[in-house]
Amino acid sequence: MNPVQIKSRILHGDAIAKLKTLPASVAQVIIADPPYFNVLENEDWDTQWKTATHYVAWCEAWAAEAMRVLRPDGLCFIFGQLGKREHTFLHLMSRLTHQHQFHDLIIWDRAVGYNERRDSFTPQYEMVLVLRKSDDVKFNKEAVRIPYDAKTIESYMRDPRYKNKATRREHLEAGKFATNVLRVPSLKGASKEKCGHPSQKPIDLIEKLILCSTDVGDLVVDPFLGSGTTAAAAKKLKRKWLGIEKDSKYIRIAKSRLTNQLSNKKSTKP
Repeated sequence: MNPVQIKSRILHGDAIAKLKTLPASVAQVIIADPPYFNVLENEDWDTQWKTATHYVAWCEAWAAEAMRVLRPDGLCFIFGQLGKREHTFLHLMSRLTHQHQFHDLIIWDRAVGYNERRDSFTPQYEMVLVLRKSDDVKFNKEAVRIPYDAKTIESYMRDPRYKNKATRREHLEAGKFATNVLRVPSLKGASKEKCGHPSQKPIDLIEKLILCSTDVGDLVVDPFLGSGTTAAAAKKLKRKWLGIEKDSKYIRIAKSRLTNQLSNKKSTKP
């Protein structure tokens, strides 16, 4: 099946089972934010595995299907986190990078800490393991430049080492290239973006991942759609998307969010 023929939609069901129904090599990018395993201890979906070994085996299974669905020049982004208690992702990264090609490790700097701890540093970051299928991947770092403010631009323009001032200004006004440390503030309870999922990611963060790895019309697949952030970002950026979600409650939230996004877009037209 050609990606152009795929209709953007939510697939209700188990991630592994639904991934198995998709053709091979159709997704330009996979964005996976799976359960982290015993991090959100009040959520059944995060505590369903008896041991870390069972959890890692499950992750290996869905990751294998996700990589099958991925195009040869695509990228697979997998969220996780480390901490004194949340160290299973360390073992998972080791396993996955033995089974698939490693591309990068992104640090999501949440800007503020969370879950204050008595005997260790306050966690402030999560991680995104990036896998690929070949050395030839689609990647556009121009799409995620970070703007300089006007004061900084004028300061850099005074640097006497640069003789071609016009070229220097053009470069500065385009912004600096992003590093693999992405500083995007996490969502707080009062955030207008927050819509009912305990591990919801900021849309700005997901947009950066989509922009750097896809073109307009490419297919984005999210095996754990949750509240629909990946779908909302892909829709905004004119990418096709497929989201898989097991929980009916989150499907309702995602659908409502996408409907509101469409309504807001119509209301802003002149």
